[in-house]
Amino acid sequence: MTCGGPSMPDSPSDKAYLVLADGTVLTGVGFGHRGTTIGEVVFNTGMTGYQEVLTDPSYAGQLVSFTYPELGNTGVNADDQEADRPHARGVIARQLAPLPSNWRCEQPLESWMQSHQLVGISGLDTRALVRHLREVGAMNGVISSDGQPPAQLLELLKQAPSMQGLNLADRVTTREPYQWNQACSVGFDQRLQRRSDEPFRVVAIDFGIKRAILDRLVAHGCDVTVLPADTDLATVRSHRPDGVFLSNGPGDPAAVTHGIALAKMLLEESDLPLFGICLGHQILGLALGGETFKLSYGHRGLNHPCGTTGQVEITSQNHGFALSADSLDSDVIDVTHFNLNDRTVAAIAHRQKPVFGVQYHPEASPGPHDADHHFARFVTLMADRR
Repeated sequence: MTCGGPSMPDSPSDKAYLVLADGTVLTGVGFGHRGTTIGEVVFNTGMTGYQEVLTDPSYAGQLVSFTYPELGNTGVNADDQEADRPHARGVIARQLAPLPSNWRCEQPLESWMQSHQLVGISGLDTRALVRHLREVGAMNGVISSDGQPPAQLLELLKQAPSMQGLNLADRVTTREPYQWNQACSVGFDQRLQRRSDEPFRVVAIDFGIKRAILDRLVAHGCDVTVLPADTDLATVRSHRPDGVFLSNGPGDPAAVTHGIALAKMLLEESDLPLFGICLGHQILGLALGGETFKLSYGHRGLNHPCGTTGQVEITSQNHGFALSADSLDSDVIDVTHFNLNDRTVAAIAHRQKPVFGVQYHPEASPGPHDADHHFARFVTLMADRR
């Protein structure tokens, strides 16, 4: 199946700039919506999954550069959305595919971006950009394709806040509770047989949850009630959960004070299983007395090796902050996995309670399925409690 679209624009009026906070100016071609957008410039090393990345709420407030040289060659489709709309603020690409072709394609990437007013820039040497970010660290930047000169853009950029200290979870969380108990609509996704005739009641605290995570919880036998990030303990208890899930999300985990306070109170429920992914994992660590810090350029890609005992999982990751290993009380917390690239904390578990968190994304959307067993681990903890 071929999904048609316009060829890559090349007129002078389509000139666009990427300006970084350190004064670096890169000139390219605008695509998607024409306009100006500001965010933290980060890079993703995955060879696939651009639609999942752009709709992942964890990318809120960020301009995403893709290291794979061509973007848009598979188009977009409704099934691969991680949210109703894009959450990334901008897209940086080497080359935009002029004619997407894939049997699941429903719409070209560029027209989809136009419909969501998502600004993009192509024609850049993204390898050089990534090397620069690795050397000096992730920083704020601005993409502009509406005619503003670089000097004016740099002045605009100086007013943008740093990612450190930002509570973005409150901006992307659901405003109203909702239920999620339907199996994934994609027929070739993994489906599992329920372990129990009665599904496990899970309350998920939404700091920016991905649909793929909800799908995997359902596949492992859970009925999920999704609650806003500022939910209190009484509301959680009112749903009589078998377990509580703390979701992924954007921004600085230390700024999500409501979530940390809730996690501390949940930890006092001596036998209630808790499971956190990404931001949720960091919130668990903070609630247990740990500290977080901002990584120089973060981990965003599909091939990060994690482990401790010779058994390695190849994982999907997307985070700019991490737990400090030295801050974790070894009498209370086991570090069960390290990121083997830089030895940062990749997973933790409580020594006495049914509580654990993983920094990476076991739902593998996109990415490998090595870590899917963590959902089964959560279900086992809930089954043991019944």
